[in-house]
Amino acid sequence: MSEIPQHVAIIMDGNSRWAKARNLPPIAGHKKGVDSLKKIVIASAEAGVKYLTVYAFSTENWGRPKGEVGFIMDLLFQSMEKEIDELNKNNVRIRFLGRLHQFSDKLQKKMQESMNKLEKNSGLNLNVMLSYGSRAEIVDAVNLKLENGNWKPGEKIEEKDISDNLYTKRMPDLDLLIRTANEMRISNFLLWQLAYAEIYVTPVLWPDFGKDDLLAAIKDYGMRERRFGLRK
Repeated sequence: MSEIPQHVAIIMDGNSRWAKARNLPPIAGHKKGVDSLKKIVIASAEAGVKYLTVYAFSTENWGRPKGEVGFIMDLLFQSMEKEIDELNKNNVRIRFLGRLHQFSDKLQKKMQESMNKLEKNSGLNLNVMLSYGSRAEIVDAVNLKLENGNWKPGEKIEEKDISDNLYTKRMPDLDLLIRTANEMRISNFLLWQLAYAEIYVTPVLWPDFGKDDLLAAIKDYGMRERRFGLRK
């Protein structure tokens, strides 16, 4: 296969549509979507991807029906309970990134336990974005810069000041963004990090997205000429 992207991000769209097409409640789509994520994590590692960042729950998702949000919270906890050992077995390191303080103490504790357990792994870096919005991330980065004592009144904030304080600090910028369900929006996801990323949109709904779909996206990426604003 041609060049492999170092950092891949996925907007996992289409869970509710998948469920609706089968006359099932939205929660069935979310549950099936977790199964897809498990497969894609392993497939990404096998393909040689170093960082996989997935949009699991946005800042806007809090506005969904309370029953659906509650189910997603329970599913998140159950997934950490069930899947952490398997991720550990596959040498995956996990990070939960976003405004995590908005989650229950129980969930925050479970996230931290999961991250600690996989901290020493050296394989795929899996970033799970929760209560995440890119505008919020940039605001948080600026505030962190102002609060940490390294900024003086009148001093200009540079690009490095932002990138060094993002949730994804010390990670490479995004190479490839995949969005499922044929949606043509960025949806407030990694706006800073995808400045020169390649974007791949597929009509496949997330619960149906599998290894072959991932490899098709990576193959498409490898055929593109990345210019980074330069004339070649």
